[in-house]
Amino acid sequence: MNAIEVFSRVEHKYLIDDSTYHKICEQLKPYMYEDGFSREGGFYTIWNIYYDSDTDELIRKSIEKPIYKEKLRLRSYGRAKPDSEVFLEIKKKYDGVVNKRRTRIKLNEAYQFTESYEKPELKSYMNQQVLNELEFFMKFYQIKPKVFIAYDRAAMFCKENPELRITFDKNIRTRRDDVRLDYTDDGDLILDRDMWIMEIKVVNSYPLWLIDILNNNKLFKTSFSKYGTEYKRYLVDKLEKKEKKQ
Repeated sequence: MNAIEVFSRVEHKYLIDDSTYHKICEQLKPYMYEDGFSREGGFYTIWNIYYDSDTDELIRKSIEKPIYKEKLRLRSYGRAKPDSEVFLEIKKKYDGVVNKRRTRIKLNEAYQFTESYEKPELKSYMNQQVLNELEFFMKFYQIKPKVFIAYDRAAMFCKENPELRITFDKNIRTRRDDVRLDYTDDGDLILDRDMWIMEIKVVNSYPLWLIDILNNNKLFKTSFSKYGTEYKRYLVDKLEKKEKKQ
């Protein structure tokens, strides 16, 4: 799957149900096309490992909604094998603008890198500058794998503006054991099965036709973080287990 290694953009999220999802997809057809993995209503599954410090510093800062926040994750499209190419990335957000720095890396190399904090030997498919940034990030935060998050995605691209992309994610499931990309995508749902996260990713402003579609469907931007939502649930579960023991 193609991926830009370094880019900046604005991302806005909307929470929608099944009915709205199908309605929006129909209304987008004159202006957008489904990507190769989402044709004829199909989906692809994204697997992620989110990393954090022992004290969960990254996610605790993130849910406070600061002007600047960052996260580290390892991503694959479907289950990975030890020699599969995956993506290790730092995602930063400053004043609403997202900057993503990512490199291709083999899964076994990524596991070794995130455990030792020592860069792998440079290969042709890697981005050296991003590896340097990742190494600094890992050592600074002393990161550990914290949570596995997977979801099913449909995606569309604008016919006239390739920098405009819309994704639809559902069946968001998470777990904190067996946090690997070569195991299974089982986990606990953090949204109802009929709910979707629609995300509009754009470099500049929305086109007028998209604004009309959003207004006609009474859709408004919302703040939603998959890792943040999982973490809040984790804290509630942890507190409930503690109270039961007392």
